[in-house]
Amino acid sequence: MKQAKIFMYNHPAGTLTEDENGYTFVYDPAYLANKNAEPVSLTLPLTDKPFVSNVLHPFFDGLIPEGWLLDIAEKNWKINNRDRMSLLLACCKDCIGAVSVQPIQE
Repeated sequence: MKQAKIFMYNHPAGTLTEDENGYTFVYDPAYLANKNAEPVSLTLPLTDKPFVSNVLHPFFDGLIPEGWLLDIAEKNWKINNRDRMSLLLACCKDCIGAVSVQPIQE
């Protein structure tokens, strides 16, 4: 199982998990309680219900670099380009924009 803490403007917003059943994103209750909370994506609106998918949610998949930058990441970290969660964890700690991804160590 792989997990990541998702941050919005450097505030913990939720947790993304990959397990044998697929991917689950859930917002942190403390983040939802904040009156200034914003969704990490329009496709992931604020709710206390988990977002479950067989594939990595398109918003998170879109954070992964493409082209030559993806090639460099694959070679440096020896990550298969089909292992989208590992690529997300390795490449998206300091994304351009409001969202960042920090691995949760098992």
